[in-house]
Amino acid sequence: MADDRPLRAGDLALLIDRKDRRYTVQLEAGGEFHSHSGLVRHDELIGGPEGRRVRSSGGAEYTVLRPTLGDFVLKMPRGAQVIYPKDLAPILMLADIGAGDRVLESGVGSGALSTALLRAGADIVGYEIREDFAARAVTNVERFLGSTALERYRVEIRDCYEGISESSLDKVVLDLAEPWRVIPHATGAMRPGGIILAYTPSIHQASQVREALSQAPFGLAETLEVLYRTWHIEGQAVRPDHRMVGHTGFLTHARRLAD
Repeated sequence: MADDRPLRAGDLALLIDRKDRRYTVQLEAGGEFHSHSGLVRHDELIGGPEGRRVRSSGGAEYTVLRPTLGDFVLKMPRGAQVIYPKDLAPILMLADIGAGDRVLESGVGSGALSTALLRAGADIVGYEIREDFAARAVTNVERFLGSTALERYRVEIRDCYEGISESSLDKVVLDLAEPWRVIPHATGAMRPGGIILAYTPSIHQASQVREALSQAPFGLAETLEVLYRTWHIEGQAVRPDHRMVGHTGFLTHARRLAD
């Protein structure tokens, strides 16, 4: 059966060694991937299918795949801490992100959440106070989704605490130290029925968000966290893994009600 999606120059490739160490490389003609186990020439990967195994000049074996969004987020160049995959997926569901949704995101950080929102089809305006973070987010979005995604992604250097210029927003997604300060501005910028969601590392922050929501026209508020535990399965030896990804942050979401 012919492969209709060979790896091409410009694609991202994920190299996974026998110890499950993962390396993301952007393929270019004549390029090389170097590690302690020798080099792999990009030309050996370009034009070939995903899922095959290749060997480095030092004899190390790698499985070659395109990275998933989760792979990319964990390895992406970053200036700010990213929201991890275990929280990105619930955010898309809790905020009900879909094609054509007009979304305000603040702050954009390294672009992990932006990439997830864009791939779900949303049109995003991002507010970010740091120019270096904004530039990094745009670069990361383009690297994973391509330049066409930037047609739906506009990042402004501005402080969301001082106000929101947009109107009739479908969704507002916040990854800020004090998201409760944005809720009065979001009230006037969102359409009735829209969804606001705040990601906060501490429960004290989440509590302040809930208090601010209770004093504004929002309802159906809920706060939760997501725990992630893998299992060891090897023959008849079946048990939870000793290590798990526990707390990363709290997700608080609510619906904008009519005034």
